[in-house]
Amino acid sequence: MCFAFDARPPALPADFALPPMAGGAAAEMLELTSADGACFSAAFAEAPAGTDPGVVILPDVRGLYRFYAELAERFAEAGRHAIAIDYFGRTAGTGERGEDFEYMPHVEQIRATQIQADTDAASAALRERTGATTVATVGFCFGGAQSFLAATRRELGLSAAIGFYGVLSRARGGAPKVLEVAGETRCPVLGLFGGADQAISAKEVEAYDDALGAAGVEHAIVTYPGAPHSFFDRTQAEHAEASTDAWRRVLGFLDQVGAPSRA
Repeated sequence: MCFAFDARPPALPADFALPPMAGGAAAEMLELTSADGACFSAAFAEAPAGTDPGVVILPDVRGLYRFYAELAERFAEAGRHAIAIDYFGRTAGTGERGEDFEYMPHVEQIRATQIQADTDAASAALRERTGATTVATVGFCFGGAQSFLAATRRELGLSAAIGFYGVLSRARGGAPKVLEVAGETRCPVLGLFGGADQAISAKEVEAYDDALGAAGVEHAIVTYPGAPHSFFDRTQAEHAEASTDAWRRVLGFLDQVGAPSRA
């Protein structure tokens, strides 16, 4: 798994948070329907006067739990409509996942095509509820890989894909490895990695960077020296500087891809 169950998203940098009266509301739990008729849960947070792109959050292997609902709230406080999805409606029903959720049997059953369909349904809900015209994905670990893979799917029409420590050389659910399809990426990419991550090697990160460059994809790859997998966590105070920088890069990247000059 990625984060500990009691992990919390790092606080926003002060200069990116909107004034308190204009901040996002608490996340609303939704049930959405995917293209195959399956119902799945999502946590939605609307930003007053939010700007494009909106954000679809792709969690780690445990699916939708409090960390990601709160993360949607933080994005809303920064002026981005956001929706975090669960992966396991087809096999485990709906609702937020608790600490005792046995996620691995459900991870083994999920298919990458289902995740992409659910991402598309969440994107449609975000657009319908907020009027957002463009959408970016932000994923973590398993979800980071799914975000990078979503960037290769023209039909999703993403404006950007962001991945925190997205796994690059392993595949699940019938998906290709991220490194195998990096050259098919169709939108700007931001990749954030820990230099002390035992699950993703520096060589893999370099190979992904090189593949995106060779394909002419606008991208930025950032590695934080000494940071482990799952460093983006308020409870890991020793990595607060990396987390703050990551927030700045994510929000700055969204500003860049949402700029009118890119329309």
